[in-house]
Amino acid sequence: MKYALIGCGRISHKHIEAAMNNGVEIVAICDKNPYSMENLAKNFNLSDSVNFYTDYDELIKKEHPDIVAVATDSGSHTVIAITAVKAGCNVIIEKPIALSVYDAERIIDSAKENGVTVCVCHQNRFNKVVQKVRKAVEENRFGKLFHASANIRWNRNEDYYLQSHWRGTWKYDGGALMNQCIHDVDLLCWMMGYEVDEVFAYTDNLNHNYIEAEDLSVALIRFKNGSYGVIEGTVNVFPKNLEETLCIFGEKGTVKLGGQSVNEIEEWNFQDGFDNLEDVKLQCYEEMRNVYGNGHTLLYADMIDAVKTGRQAYVTADEGKRAMEIVLAMYKSAQLGQPVKLPLKYGSTVDFRREF
Repeated sequence: MKYALIGCGRISHKHIEAAMNNGVEIVAICDKNPYSMENLAKNFNLSDSVNFYTDYDELIKKEHPDIVAVATDSGSHTVIAITAVKAGCNVIIEKPIALSVYDAERIIDSAKENGVTVCVCHQNRFNKVVQKVRKAVEENRFGKLFHASANIRWNRNEDYYLQSHWRGTWKYDGGALMNQCIHDVDLLCWMMGYEVDEVFAYTDNLNHNYIEAEDLSVALIRFKNGSYGVIEGTVNVFPKNLEETLCIFGEKGTVKLGGQSVNEIEEWNFQDGFDNLEDVKLQCYEEMRNVYGNGHTLLYADMIDAVKTGRQAYVTADEGKRAMEIVLAMYKSAQLGQPVKLPLKYGSTVDFRREF
């Protein structure tokens, strides 16, 4: 299976690593910056075996890859993904799928029209502990779900934003919610059933006057099943990342996940008593080298199997759209100062250009 990566920035090494771990043929990489490509290829000993492109359209036309991964700035995901889809490529899109409801729907519709598979890179769904919790939800071990909370207490300093001009801009990125916290928005809403009624949020820029978007958000989610969600996301924590946690509270169970990439069980209590905290810790242990976790390799394995068998990917484009749409609703709520109902008919990050 032929594979190409478009975008050789901060997250690109996880994509190349995942592609290599799954044994696909890496035929090409693409980036506007030749140095970024050369550095990535050198780090993985690919300099003599892959072709280099600065034009993604040329890559797609010449290489005809079976799978294309899009890991560029978020604002360019749509045009690149649709170009690849129309050429018959299956596509893995780094989160978020897009930055507007309209663009996400264009990607979804184009994939259906061209009969290809598109998945969105919410790789933390594949963490062992996350899978363990998901199984407990599906087996109704929690009973009635009451509420869930996600806390993303991280640090992103000026050096981080200076690495790429698009970071923290409304046109190409968004702020802490869209970039850092969307993984946890996805996990929380996935566990709670993803049927969101409305959201209410506050956002602010307290410590990053050199970016356009927010560095802090506190949001409430009300689900149609009567449960609730709480999101606290910040990149203002001094002096480095503090924690990323996900808690789920139900009638018959309480779970807390932590670790540097929601990869550790911190609390595991169920009325049924089928297992205990220490046993689950042993079952689900996996070493994480960074906040990106180990999920990319498993997400790639799932995508490859989905392409071969014709089934949907585990993280579909529709689910990628829902996570992004919830973040947009939070932005809109903060702007209006009132709750916002879902689904949204329209909305884009550029709607909030003058927010701060």
